[in-house]
Amino acid sequence: MRDVPPDSGPGVAPGGREILTVTELTRRVKDRLEGGFPSLWITGEVSNLRRPPSGHVYLTLKDAGAQVRAVIWGSTARYVKRLPAEGEQVLCRGRLTVYEARGEYQVVVDYLEPAGVGALYRKIEEVKVRLAADGLFEPARKRPLPALVRRVAVVTSPTGAAVRDVIQVLGRLAPGIRVLVVPSLVQGPGAPGQIVAALEAAVQAPGGAPDAVLLARGGGSIEDLMAFNDEAVARAVAACPVPVVAGVGHETDVTIADLVADLRAPTPSAAAEVVSSPWAEARSKVTELAGRLAAGGRASVTSGHLRLERARRGLVDPAERLRRLIQRVDDLRLTLAARAARRLTAAGHALETLRVRLAGASPAAALPGLRERTGVLSDRGARALRARLARDRARLAGISGQLEDLSPVAVLARGYAVARKGTAVLRDAGEVRVGDRVAVRLHRGELDCRVEETRPGG
Repeated sequence: MRDVPPDSGPGVAPGGREILTVTELTRRVKDRLEGGFPSLWITGEVSNLRRPPSGHVYLTLKDAGAQVRAVIWGSTARYVKRLPAEGEQVLCRGRLTVYEARGEYQVVVDYLEPAGVGALYRKIEEVKVRLAADGLFEPARKRPLPALVRRVAVVTSPTGAAVRDVIQVLGRLAPGIRVLVVPSLVQGPGAPGQIVAALEAAVQAPGGAPDAVLLARGGGSIEDLMAFNDEAVARAVAACPVPVVAGVGHETDVTIADLVADLRAPTPSAAAEVVSSPWAEARSKVTELAGRLAAGGRASVTSGHLRLERARRGLVDPAERLRRLIQRVDDLRLTLAARAARRLTAAGHALETLRVRLAGASPAAALPGLRERTGVLSDRGARALRARLARDRARLAGISGQLEDLSPVAVLARGYAVARKGTAVLRDAGEVRVGDRVAVRLHRGELDCRVEETRPGG
């Protein structure tokens, strides 16, 4: 007998027979199995469960007549919520493959759940199909929340953690929202009926319907959440006359109630944040506007003070102006009196000159005639002088009258008055308030008054 050299590939024996190596045989079996069973569901009892440091999970699925090895790769195992225990019945989805090193076939599991859950999933899918046919999942029928929710009804268990979380979040973000807790079972056989009744009671509560209904429940297994996959509950959520926010389970839990609700939040606390976030945004906006208003007010007051100070510096005291005008009148009177005196003196000098000339040229014979003529001339000169003096006095009186008319003192003499608040002259009734002290200057004397009433007007 001759030794045949090892070969990983097939060979041809004398007579045309094909000879396969173990590796080639295993590879062909692997290709046939994986091609014939690309995906399958399998149920069985778990045994020999092992999880080495690599993160992969190895187990055996068996029933009364046979067993098969199975593996869950680490990339899949970390998303499995709960690994099964020894002896537990499970339902798996996977693909068939061959572990070539041992020549054994095995199932690579990509989904695993306790046995019996599959029936629940099928039931949920059947409900989804019916509700989808009725259009309950359509985005067009979803209603938005009001801009500010002032009253919210919370349908949940009154003793669970969900109600405490919701009330805490609402109290922190929107303390002005009124919260009505409508108690209901959230799991178990009687839960669907109680949830439907609680939704109806929430919109018929005393004080009128709330602005929104918050349907809340903490996390749990698919069995725990089945009440929120109930068809009657889903239809009650869709029929609710006010928007419904669903916060059921944890972030990865999605129930039919979540799909039918107007808004879906990953947790009860997140649902409370959805309802109350507009309040927090409004409060932040009010704070911002108040700050801007205060800053604008301070800037306006500062600008007003600067304008007032500039106006105060440019304002002339009426008393000072009056004193200046009186001084000007006195100057004009003295000037006119000096002019009249000079004219009278000049006229007297001229008259004296004429008398001297007359006395020097008067002959004794012509003395009576000259005296008579002198008397006539003297009378004429006196009359002319009196006439000139009368005209000058009249002119002086006219100028003095004009000055008197222009004088603020004359204005005060006609019954007018000047009112001041402090050093500021008042021109508008809006510049004083009731109770302010006001000084009133009259033609003679001054009054110290208190404002009893103001009548602003044109």
